[in-house]
Amino acid sequence: MSFDNLDTLYRQVIMDHYKNPRNKGEFSGDDHLTIEMNNPTCGDRIHLQLQVENGTVKDAKFDGEGCSISMSSASMMTQAIKGKPVEEALKLSEYFSNMIQGKDMETEDLDIGDIQALQGVSKFPARIKCATLAWKAMEKGVGEEKV
Repeated sequence: MSFDNLDTLYRQVIMDHYKNPRNKGEFSGDDHLTIEMNNPTCGDRIHLQLQVENGTVKDAKFDGEGCSISMSSASMMTQAIKGKPVEEALKLSEYFSNMIQGKDMETEDLDIGDIQALQGVSKFPARIKCATLAWKAMEKGVGEEKV
């Protein structure tokens, strides 16, 4: 597949997640963690909820406002971490952070799903914070769970 075709495919994946976000919404009850973060530079805001049981991310939902990069990244992230042990979710976050900064990193045995579509963001340093907002919220949430 040519670079242009791959770039077009990635843009389509990003726009699909933006227009049809996965796991958007809120949990009822109080059996979840809630993390609120924002990017004051561009106004992106995320409201992330995680259900973590026995060291596994059982479920994840988000709501928020922001650009297509920020919201599609949140959608992809919630899909990628659901059902995963916290350690694997954190490895995915590390992989994503390195990828988005243009660093090479082996996927090892990680199931990266659609997040590969965001690799082109590395060419736009001002957008990196948009793409990583949801991931930073997840890291903060599972970090609070460990305490």
